Amino acid sequence: MTLATRVIPCLDVAGGRVVKGVNFQNLRDQGDPVELAANYAAQGADEITFLDVTATVDGRATTYDVVTRTAEQVFVPLTVGGGVRSAEDVARLLGCGADKIGVNSAAIARPELIGEIADRFGAQVVVLSLDITRDAAAPSGFVVTTHGGRTKTELDALAWATDAINRGAGELLVNSIDADGTRDGFDLELIRAIRAISHVPVIASGGAGALEHFAPAVHAGADAVLAASVFHTGAFTIDQVKLALADEGIEVRR
Repeated sequence: MTLATRVIPCLDVAGGRVVKGVNFQNLRDQGDPVELAANYAAQGADEITFLDVTATVDGRATTYDVVTRTAEQVFVPLTVGGGVRSAEDVARLLGCGADKIGVNSAAIARPELIGEIADRFGAQVVVLSLDITRDAAAPSGFVVTTHGGRTKTELDALAWATDAINRGAGELLVNSIDADGTRDGFDLELIRAIRAISHVPVIASGGAGALEHFAPAVHAGADAVLAASVFHTGAFTIDQVKLALADEGIEVRR
């Protein structure tokens, strides 16, 4: 596990623009991804996550030119996801400047993809992106979704995360679809559940709306905290989040 808690802004990109909605619906334009990424890097972001949220739905690859331009402007680790279906897709994105690759729908459809990427590029490159929603019928009470949260599967979230780690996933990006965009706080129960089964780093995503929301996510087991709309709208800065974490005795990179 990393010693310092990472603060990660997320750029949800559609049509070459950063967008944000509530529960992945009613997406609104939030600006240019390259400009926002450069701004967040200057604010002290530990990493930046770039998710093409409509690539899988549209059946196309991630927008490579936007990834390239973003990577040219920032000098912190860049995770890219959306529309990744093969190790060749990963090779191309790494060539564009990405450091880590997020996989979700394609890995659920063909779990062998995780091992293929890990074997070729290393487990540190593979970020399993988990869009999770509550479902009382699931053994753990949580199931994974695909296609940007639009399609619910019958796959138990904890069972799938465990399988993916065993196949070579080096990190888990845990996004609560129920909390996404609500600004009501992270799903702490979900974070604790994932932490209990994971020996790889866990990134908490979905629901950040106030500075006091971040520390509880770390105490619940997150190694990193990710947010989008609160940064895009200027509700607070990355440095303010780090100050709030430090005030709670949590180590951050300043």
